[in-house]
Amino acid sequence: MSTKYKVYHPEGIYFITLTIVEWADVFTRRDYCELFCDSLSYCQREKELTLYA
Repeated sequence: MSTKYKVYHPEGIYFITLTIVEWADVFTRRDYCELFCDSLSYCQREKELTLYA
């Protein structure tokens, strides 16, 4: 994860895009998909992330 740029605006809505290491097929492998979804859930719960899509 990059630490170069930090943006913080509590009322802002941000668009992010991700690149998967070695282009792993995250959404067709159940283990990877669960890990990704668990990570998003963690951020929602612990970091107050609001996910719109």
